[in-house]
Amino acid sequence: MNARTEHDLLLQTTPSLARLSNTQLDALEEETIFILREVAASFERPTLLFSGGKDSLVLLKCAEKAFGTGRIPYPLLMIDTGHNFPEVTAFRDARAVELDAKLIVRSVEDSMRRGTVRLAHPGESRNVHQSVTLLEAIEEFHFDALIGGARRDEEKARAKERIFSHRDSFGQWQPKDQRPELWTLFNTRLAPGEHFRVFPISNWTELDVWQYIEREHIALPSIYYTHQRQVVERRGLLVPVTELTPPRDGEKVELRDVRFRTVGDITCTCPVESLASDAAEVVIETLAADVSERGATRMDDKTSDASMEKRKKDGYF
Repeated sequence: MNARTEHDLLLQTTPSLARLSNTQLDALEEETIFILREVAASFERPTLLFSGGKDSLVLLKCAEKAFGTGRIPYPLLMIDTGHNFPEVTAFRDARAVELDAKLIVRSVEDSMRRGTVRLAHPGESRNVHQSVTLLEAIEEFHFDALIGGARRDEEKARAKERIFSHRDSFGQWQPKDQRPELWTLFNTRLAPGEHFRVFPISNWTELDVWQYIEREHIALPSIYYTHQRQVVERRGLLVPVTELTPPRDGEKVELRDVRFRTVGDITCTCPVESLASDAAEVVIETLAADVSERGATRMDDKTSDASMEKRKKDGYF
């Protein structure tokens, strides 16, 4: 069940064509379906976090295979910063309708109106404040398990986390107090007020995800593929030029061919230069990538090596 994708899986099928063997995807898919069913069997009020991004769409595809279209036994939950790419939120809503799934949306802006979220300044990214809104949603709906698409290859803190990650009654994560997961046996016992964060594709890599998207013909928001966008170079990243992220004095605005490797809040998510127009071409690009998708695209992870771990301890997904 803990299959890995290796770059030496390139096989010559003809003298002119090289294709990537994806037999390992069957093992990864089997593991993910097993975990999704385990959540349904072990918890009373689970939910699946669904942003409309590629990882959550892969999870939904596996959930369809696990339970059947229109029969996913838990609602979908989205924590909306109010600064998401419109292409992604529109795709999210359409996909939920296609699946006949219940979609719950809770907004950071609502938390700001309640006074539970206060920005240091109007231009501050709302991304980190999703933790507050998420914990409020957990309390509102009494969720005892939240399923998400985080993967160990994305970032150091996520590499430390178990598949079934326990959270205390304050929604906090204790890295040094995690439960063992031997032989795919999961300890799902909870005290009142506690919950689990569950990561069914934890063992997948970015390459696995794109291979699976190609194999299963999973539709994605258009910004995952090449398109022209105005950007500026800042701190080694390509920052999209928007009302929320305007160019600074002295920065040169350029029109480039880009795509997004991951999507999130506009204020902290950057594209990469790319001409990849479909999943097969993204697979080839991913084989050559030497920087993780978050390292290449996320401004909020640039503050320090421990920034994600601190946020996760405080309740971030």
